[in-house]
This record gives sequence, C-alpha cells and structure tokens, in this order.
Amino acid sequence: MIYFPISIPFWASCLCFYICYTQAKLHHHNHHHDHDHHENKQMHPSASNTHYTCYGDGIFDVREFGAIGDGVEDDTNAFKKAWDCVCQSQSQTQSPILWVPHGYSFIIQSTIFTGPCQSPLIFQVDGTLMPPDGPKSWPKNNRHKWLVFYRINHMTIKGRGLIDGRGQQWWNLPCKPHRGPNESTLPGPCDSPIAIRFLMCTNLKLQELKIKDSPHFNLRFDRCVRVRIESISITAPASSPNTDGIHIENTNDVQIYDSFISNGDDCVSIGSGCYDVDIKNITCVHGHGISIGSLGNHNSQAWVSNITVSDSTIRHTKNGVRIKTWQGGYGAVNRVKYENILIENVRNPIIIDQFYCSTKQCSNQTSAVLVSDIEYRNIRGTYNVRSPPVHFGCSDSVPCRKITLSEVELWPVEGRMALDAFCWNAYGEMETMTVPPVYCLLDGTR
Repeated sequence: MIYFPISIPFWASCLCFYICYTQAKLHHHNHHHDHDHHENKQMHPSASNTHYTCYGDGIFDVREFGAIGDGVEDDTNAFKKAWDCVCQSQSQTQSPILWVPHGYSFIIQSTIFTGPCQSPLIFQVDGTLMPPDGPKSWPKNNRHKWLVFYRINHMTIKGRGLIDGRGQQWWNLPCKPHRGPNESTLPGPCDSPIAIRFLMCTNLKLQELKIKDSPHFNLRFDRCVRVRIESISITAPASSPNTDGIHIENTNDVQIYDSFISNGDDCVSIGSGCYDVDIKNITCVHGHGISIGSLGNHNSQAWVSNITVSDSTIRHTKNGVRIKTWQGGYGAVNRVKYENILIENVRNPIIIDQFYCSTKQCSNQTSAVLVSDIEYRNIRGTYNVRSPPVHFGCSDSVPCRKITLSEVELWPVEGRMALDAFCWNAYGEMETMTVPPVYCLLDGTR
C-alpha cells in the first residue's frame, strides 16, 4: 500500500471549513427558531438566491422574501414575491396571509397586485407601508396610482399598522386649486397617485386600517361587487386638496360602517353606476361631506340608486349630505335616504345642486340627471350661516321630484341669524314641520 503525505496546511484548511460550516448551520437553525411562531410560512430561497419556491398554507412574512423595512430601502420586489406566493397558495383549512410585521416601515413603488388567486387571502398590515417621498421620487410615466388590486376575489385587508401616503409634496404642486389666486390652478402636471385602488374585485373586506396623508384619493373602488369597509381611520389636513376618503364608481353592494374620516375633500363620494350602498355610523370631519356625484359631466349618462346614510356625524365640513350633477347629463339618481344624522357647524347641511360646475364657466343646458325619491329624516344640528341650511337647486327642465323631509332641525351657530331654505324647481313635501320651514317646495310630483 502506498501512502501519500498530507501537509499540515491542508489539515488546517479542512478544520477551518468544518468550523465555518457548523457555525453557518447553527445560525440557520437559530434564525428559524426565532420565527417558530410562524413555522407555517413556506418560502425558501433556491441555490441561486434569486428565485423563491412557495409551498404550504401559512403566513408569508415579507421579510423572508427580502424586505428590509427600514424606511429607506426599496422593498417592492419582496412584496411582489410574497404576493405571488400567497396568491398561488391553495388552502383547504385557513386563508393564507401576506404579513407586514409590526415595527417596520416598508417602501413600495407603484405596484399592481393581480388576481385571480387560488383561495381567499388576507393582507395583514401590522407595520407601515409608504410610497416614495414626493413627485421627484416617482417615475414620470407612472404617477396615477400607488397600490392597485386587480381582479381579486375574497380578500381581506386588515391590521393595526399604518398606510402613510406621504402626500405633502403632492398637495403643493402648482396645479392644485389652493396654489393660485382665488383658488385658481397654475400650469404644470398633477398626476397625483391614488393611495389604494381596487379594480374589478369581488368580496372585499377592509378592517381596522389606518390611512393618512394620501396624495390624492385614499380609497377608490371601480367595478367592484360586495365591498365591506369597517372600523377604518382616514386622516389628512383640512387644506389637503382632492383627498377624498372613499370613492366608489360602478360598484354595488357596498357597506361602510363604524369609521372615521377627516380630510380635505369628500368624506365619501359616490359616482355613477353605484347601487345598494349602506353607510352607517361614520364620522366625517372637515372636507366636503358625503356626496353623490358629481354626475353627468361632459353630457354623460349617470345612474345611482338605493343609497342609505344613517346614524352618522358630520362636523366642520363644507357640505353635509350633497347630491351634485352637471347640466347636460342624463340618467337618474333615485331612492336615496338620509336618516339620523348629526350636523355640527356645517356650511351646507342639505344640498341638491343640479348646476354643479367646477370651472364657473359652464353654459346652461336643457338636459339633466333626474333626481327623485330623496328622503331626509331626523337630520339635526347647526350650520354656520354662510349659505342656506337647505338648498334644492334643480334643473329648469328636469325638476327634482318626491323630496321628503321629516324631523329636520338645523339651527344657526350661536349668535347668528337664521336663514331661510332655498328651492328652485323642486317638488316634495314636509311630513313634519322643519327648521327652517321648507315652504318653498312645490306641491305634487309633476
């Protein structure tokens, strides 16, 4: 037998390799031990460390897909990988969860989360989500949206974290209304992104979310069915332009419950194509109140039906409950009920405006969106007397019909003189005496 001599340096190299390998395995074990409460998160990097294989039905922590969460690094790709895994997961027992952990701030670029997914899922926001900070940090050709959910069925977005839109720099663009004299706009593109948008989604639930300082609309739903929003908070300064809280368009079977919205535009806005909407126990502060419209812009068709707003409070807003349509449009708004609403220091508590015009240069037209079957019941509180507390301004050719008022009491704020109601071509009745009395309603339905 022939023996080959082995040098001491060779043995030293082997020993060094063994020690390093053992430490690496121990570190790997401890790392997973730290997260043993999420042992069902099934994501593992491949040998190339650039591709992820998903399996299992558990919790998908965005950190395990490479997210840093330091508020500086771009975590977009990690969220896309986590979404792919949670969307592909097929669970027979529980909904897979995309988890945004508490104590971390994640920056995400404009992103579309696309379905359909294999099973109902949960997007759990316990940490903070943020977009790039200001227009200069966004790509010039992709400024209209931030987080978009497209064609997803059975998704719940919830958590006690924060969605921070970082909208301050967007609000101060020269194209915003408050930048020019007399609220005029100045040259320059806006393209301010909507914070969260849902397109063609069904069976959505949003719970316990906190959203602040959106550059534009906070939540927008287009062509969605069966939406439930409850116990959410939306905040932005009263001076922030176009920061509508919740906007729905061509969306039906909507429930908005137990929520707080303080912003610079409509608290809730309901666009064309919406029906079966129930809004209950919400508080609106600042902004423009709860609006149906605007409808019929550019001579378009608009339909809205079966809307209920009840048991809610509206404070220090420009409008209370409002229906606004453009001249020249056509279609109808009907079966709308406002009930048990507290009004506190609101400029226009009750208003129907069929002469809506955002430019103040609109010409008179004969066609209009028909407004009918509108009920106001138990609407009480105070107004700030800058304009009549009840204003029904209806089309010359298409009058408002079947307006009903019962137990309406609107008083001027302390020390102010009461104003009369205003009506123009509006038909309806007072079922009880109102304050102020709305004697200007025309009898009959025409």
